[in-house]
Amino acid sequence: MSRALPLRRSLLVRLLITSVLIALCSVAATAWLAVQTTTRAIQEEQGQVLAEDMDILGQLSGYAATHPDWSGVDGTLRTIARRTGRRIALTTGDRTPFADSAARGTSLPPRAAATVDPLRTDTYTEPGAQLAGVDPRAVGPYRLPLTERLRVAKLATVRQMCFARNGLQTRLERMPSGRTVLTDSDGRLDSGYVPTECADGLLNTPTPTEQKALDGLSALTRTCLDRHKALLGEPVALSLAAAGGATQDPYLFEKRAVDRHGALARTANACVDDARRRQLAPYVAPVAQLFLGTGDRPVPRFDMSTANKAKVAGVAGLVLTLTVAVTALVATRLVRPLRALTQAAQQPPERHVRVPVTTQDETGILALAFNELTERRERMEAQRKAMVSDIAHELRTPLTNIRGWLEVARDGLVDPDPELLSSLHEEAVVLQRVIDDLQDLAAADAGTLRLHREEVRADELLEQVAAAHRVGAEAAGVLLVTAPAGTPWLDADPVRMRQALGNLVSNAIRHTPPGGTVTLCAHHDDGHVVFEVADTGCGIEAGDLASVFDRFWRAEKSRSRRTGGSGLGLAIVRQLAAAHGGTASVTSEAGTGTVFSLRLPTAQAPAVSANGSG
Repeated sequence: MSRALPLRRSLLVRLLITSVLIALCSVAATAWLAVQTTTRAIQEEQGQVLAEDMDILGQLSGYAATHPDWSGVDGTLRTIARRTGRRIALTTGDRTPFADSAARGTSLPPRAAATVDPLRTDTYTEPGAQLAGVDPRAVGPYRLPLTERLRVAKLATVRQMCFARNGLQTRLERMPSGRTVLTDSDGRLDSGYVPTECADGLLNTPTPTEQKALDGLSALTRTCLDRHKALLGEPVALSLAAAGGATQDPYLFEKRAVDRHGALARTANACVDDARRRQLAPYVAPVAQLFLGTGDRPVPRFDMSTANKAKVAGVAGLVLTLTVAVTALVATRLVRPLRALTQAAQQPPERHVRVPVTTQDETGILALAFNELTERRERMEAQRKAMVSDIAHELRTPLTNIRGWLEVARDGLVDPDPELLSSLHEEAVVLQRVIDDLQDLAAADAGTLRLHREEVRADELLEQVAAAHRVGAEAAGVLLVTAPAGTPWLDADPVRMRQALGNLVSNAIRHTPPGGTVTLCAHHDDGHVVFEVADTGCGIEAGDLASVFDRFWRAEKSRSRRTGGSGLGLAIVRQLAAAHGGTASVTSEAGTGTVFSLRLPTAQAPAVSANGSG
């Protein structure tokens, strides 16, 4: 039995949807986790590369700040290249290499990574670099000789002890120029509160070397300012010495010497910056382009951190939990009706248990099929019991008659004359007919009914059956005629077909009153041969048509086994038709007549020879 099942209720579709949802959740979680961890790893790697690039730039800028040229940079450059695994190249402005850690002739990267210029550095992070734009290691004429370094260091130590006596903790730090300064606990230069006891003015006073450099810077600055007198609208007089003494950073000292208001301040600042660079230019290396490559550096390896590992484990556990929960929920809903079916199937057969249909999917259809199977089994059980009762009834009557007559003859009450023997013979024939019919049915039910197939002409088969029953039809006053349409062929056992058609003909003669007609027809219909046995008898009630082919069924319950047959003839007809791959059917109208039909597969007609023989 087939039922139209909506696609949305299909068990297969539901399982597919569940699998797709689980897969989508897993893919989404995996993608999110991969993006998060990869982004973090890339950011960390980019940060490491950037820090490494800045470190390389810082080292080379420091070299340029402390050397007047690049003549001795090869050793420093190769040391850095070996440590970082990177290719490092320095070129002039027109990309002409003058120092390269790679072999000669190796092409440069398409773009320079940075410009090495200690006098204009915006990326280097040494203290003071962002403020001045000059690498603080570029000190030039401000570098102190040993004697001045020792004297300043001694003054710084005295100042530190004085601060300590007043409860201020400081540290000594040496600047690139060699000057020793005091810094607080945060590393900032001492520029805040100074106890009166410690304010002797000696530590911050420029040394002779610093004073000479400051005088030179003042001269360069004054020259620049003189060029801008027309713009400023007033004469400019600059005295750096009047600014309040030297500071730890000469650049800051220079800034304090300038009036910080309006155009004068901006022009003065620009002049001080320009003068400082002009003063330091002879002491630093010229500007160079820095090129960085991968060199023999290994491919970056992204090591998963503990936090990322925990995140992966957490997401995997969450996905696993959701998968188990969804699977358990779906499986429970799917297994529940199957368990009910299993329990019903394990019940004793005589209980005929039925299961409730709770779903509209394949499981629900299976439950419906199980219930229908149970109903069929119940009907078959009832038919079996009725059949046993009918067989017992059919055999009991002739056996009782035979036994009674034999006992009477044995007791000498009657003589075994020919009439008695004829009666006993008739009863034995009835028993034999019932037993033969039961044997045929049993063989058909067991699938052991043998068929000797051959190609048979339907019209000839009808003539043979009509000839065999014509005497009986004449005795009953019934006209028996044949009306085949053409000469259709079929592949069948002629003996069994004559038996099936003979049962239909004898049944029709038996139910047709005198003067009636029984007609045998055969015709070809869409690859099948259709046999029809039509009578003009009393017909069959519409409510009885479904039971016509049941075993031991009789249209008139009052008929005996002699007038009504054994009740197995039509059942045998249906079994023989099924054995040939065909079907048996009946149409009838009460008071008009009945038509029995056999629909059997056709066969190809054999070729005819030249002399006309088949």
